[in-house]
Formats: sequence, C-alpha cells, structure tokens
Amino acid sequence: MAVQSFKELLIWQKARELNLDIYDSFSACADYAFKDQIQRASLSIMNNIAEGYGRRSDKAFLHFLIIARGSTAEVESMLMTAVDLKYISLSTHDRLIGKLEEIAKMLSGFIKRVRINSRKINSLN
Repeated sequence: MAVQSFKELLIWQKARELNLDIYDSFSACADYAFKDQIQRASLSIMNNIAEGYGRRSDKAFLHFLIIARGSTAEVESMLMTAVDLKYISLSTHDRLIGKLEEIAKMLSGFIKRVRINSRKINSLN
C-alpha cells in the first residue's frame, strides 16, 4: 500500500519525536536565542520532510530531504554547544544525538532511494 500522507512516513514520525524531545529538553533554557534556534532547526527537519512530500515530485522531495539532512547537522552542532555551555547534561545530549543519528541515516537512505527512483523514471521517458 502506498503512503497517502507524510504523517505515515516513519522518518517524519521519528523527526516529530525528536522535535518534541528537543522542545522538552530546552524548556528551561534561559538563553532564548539559543533555545529558539535549536527548536527551529529541529522543527525544520520534520517540516522539510512534510513539505517535500507534499510537493508530489521526486525532484522537489529530494531538494527538501537534503535541506532536512542539513538541519540534522545544525542540530548536532547545537547539541554539542549546549553541552559545552552546560545547557543540557551529557546524558541528555547522548539521548538526543542517538535519535538524531538515526534520523540522519534514514534521511541519507531516503535521499538515495529517491535519486534512484528518479533516475529510473527519467530513463523510461
């Protein structure tokens, strides 16, 4: 059965879980600019997956998946800074990084599959 909505994509569901965890983990952070940026970066992961899916074209989907993959790197960098600044504990960092790495790997695999699928379709035309 084909996926009918981005909400059915496991990768989007995992990104949503990470986003909620990021929001929860930084809820008490007094550095508003930092908190805002890491929350926006984590939200960007799930939103770009959704937007790309909603465009209904492999080319557009690929573009947005690549942006989402870039946002995983931004969140990873910010999590390292959050530990350095003692905004989060090392155990919180490790938990979030574990989720983030899983999403990044899934995105890389998804990007590869969309590229292959796109090439197959283009070779038929």
